[in-house]
Amino acid sequence: MRLKKLLRLYERIRPQIEERLAEFRAIGEQKKPDELFAELAFCLLTPQSNAHQCWTALECLRERHLLFNGEASEIAPHLAGRARFHRTKSRNICAARANLSALIERLSAPPNELRRWLVENIRGIGWKEASHFLRNIGLGGDLAILDRHILRQLAAFGVIPAVPRSMSASQYLQIEERMREWAACVNIPIAHLDLLFWYQTKGELFK
Repeated sequence: MRLKKLLRLYERIRPQIEERLAEFRAIGEQKKPDELFAELAFCLLTPQSNAHQCWTALECLRERHLLFNGEASEIAPHLAGRARFHRTKSRNICAARANLSALIERLSAPPNELRRWLVENIRGIGWKEASHFLRNIGLGGDLAILDRHILRQLAAFGVIPAVPRSMSASQYLQIEERMREWAACVNIPIAHLDLLFWYQTKGELFK
């Protein structure tokens, strides 16, 4: 019954999902440094924070020309109340700027390699955040964004036994592979499945 309900929802909102993914692909194809960095900064802000509030904070930084030029001390006040650990995240945004050129040079690399590079080189980026960033620029179509709402859904559908309290890199990749296999079984691309789960939980498609 649960699966039938999910499949009916997917049939209804699939055009919206495809439209949103096309918007993500356009960002990656255009390779505009400001747009790419905005998506990276967004993914740096979202851990343990509300996505809408993080995007509002990001837009605030862009309007004030702080995202690309501001010091951490200038950025942090605009994150306060919108993103948890705002001081740490403001420093991470500033540190990420130094790696933007290197990141753009690697955009043609295989997504798995690029994701690992992000995890190893961008402070504040873990496997989930790297997968999220790559999806949001149209390069992570076969990668899983294993945040809490996705993990709860996977547990509810029996894909995993329970939501893990924490995940090592190997555990992340194991769960990702299980999600990939299940997505193939239900005939829903994994990138679609993430947005479908988000819609099922939040009633909207966002980022």
